[in-house]
Amino acid sequence: MTKKTHLTEHPKDNANGLFGFPINLDLDNISADIAILGVPYGLPYQPNYFANDQSKTPDLMRKNASLMETTWEDARTREHFDWDLGGPLLNKQEVRVVDCGNVWDSFRDPRQNYYQRAEKAASKIFKSKATLITIGGDHGITIPILKALPKDIPITVIQIDSQMDWRDNLGGIKEGYASTIKRASELTSVNSIFQIGLRGVGSSRQEEFETAVAYGSNMITADEVQKIGIKSVLEKIPDGGFFYLTIDANGLDPSIMPAVNSPSPGGLSWFQTKDFIHGLVRKGRVLGMDLVEISPSLGDKKTTFTHAERLICNFIGATVRAGYYDKI
Repeated sequence: MTKKTHLTEHPKDNANGLFGFPINLDLDNISADIAILGVPYGLPYQPNYFANDQSKTPDLMRKNASLMETTWEDARTREHFDWDLGGPLLNKQEVRVVDCGNVWDSFRDPRQNYYQRAEKAASKIFKSKATLITIGGDHGITIPILKALPKDIPITVIQIDSQMDWRDNLGGIKEGYASTIKRASELTSVNSIFQIGLRGVGSSRQEEFETAVAYGSNMITADEVQKIGIKSVLEKIPDGGFFYLTIDANGLDPSIMPAVNSPSPGGLSWFQTKDFIHGLVRKGRVLGMDLVEISPSLGDKKTTFTHAERLICNFIGATVRAGYYDKI
């Protein structure tokens, strides 16, 4: 087995990165404003889920976006007028975007080492001052990303999800996808948590709900979102400061994100999610976001990937227009 010299590896069957952005696997030399990172796996609860369905998502998203681009004579996503943004993706600015490939894994390697590589990769990207966009993988991959956040500033974690993810452990596994927000609550860098879109039944029990309440988590159900509107939801989040956004695909309504393991009726709509991203970006500095829990073999993959790619485009375009990368 050839010894790997980087924390990440080239996406499979892709000459270019997401939306045709260049590949850079040398995380010690990142010269970028925005960095895209694939973290394909997660910490499974059962051995037969080591290579889970979500592990295919980063490369399939790149491939899907690449196929869309090749039907045009130029780079449509990057260069054409985008009605969601009021102009091209990067607003004709010199914004540098790179795709850092995927954090690699080996079945000869203990699974925990994979999370350590993911944390190291994310830490190098955050230290470079680039905005990080991570594509999972299951929701457990958010844990090493959160651990990599800067330790010297207070950060508000925003979760869009149908489930709470407050389990301390499940079958002895403490860093799986049911424990993401519980682990976030233990980080000294995290000063508050907002959970948006909660509904239905998940892995959490009454005791997890009570733990979240005792911590002071700001839990906003999908029902409340529908009643008060996304603008009022945004008003609950204090202005200023630093944010990290984690989006579980099942936080959105299954009519637009059907390829998920645990679909639940009544999730956030496309416009609610899009408007929330733009509003949050304008509130302060969003250091990064992740999109997780897409299962390509379930539901309508094309519909799911189309909305997933548009969410990422709106996040990129919103940060550009908020002046995140203005050169002094």
